[in-house]
Amino acid sequence: MEINIPGVLAEVTTAFERYEKALNTNDVVTLDELFWKNPNTLRFGVGEQLYGYDQIAAFRAGRDPGFVVHRDLLKVWIVTYGRDFGTANCEFRRHGSSKTGRQSHTWLRTPEGWRIVAAHVSLLGEPTVMKA
Repeated sequence: MEINIPGVLAEVTTAFERYEKALNTNDVVTLDELFWKNPNTLRFGVGEQLYGYDQIAAFRAGRDPGFVVHRDLLKVWIVTYGRDFGTANCEFRRHGSSKTGRQSHTWLRTPEGWRIVAAHVSLLGEPTVMKA
């Protein structure tokens, strides 16, 4: 299997950037488009667990239309596996917050284009002290 084929990596990067722009402008139509319309799609958010495209779309539709994320990406890590599968992970900080968050996407090439099939968003808590 080839990792990070340049053209495929560019496609997933473009899809990720499109998602990020839509998130920061609350473009719900684009956000909904970028999730795979399938009951197997999932999204775990900071406070919600959404199973299937219908729950994800309903969550977005139920949000305040004025809700805008406004965040800065601190690190982005995109890797593609072959020609039809990739992951995009990032660390972010919302404007006005000192907390750092993490987001992961699993992207799949579908007949409609690249779509998110699984997503996870979380905020970092205090570091866990490991004892020997």
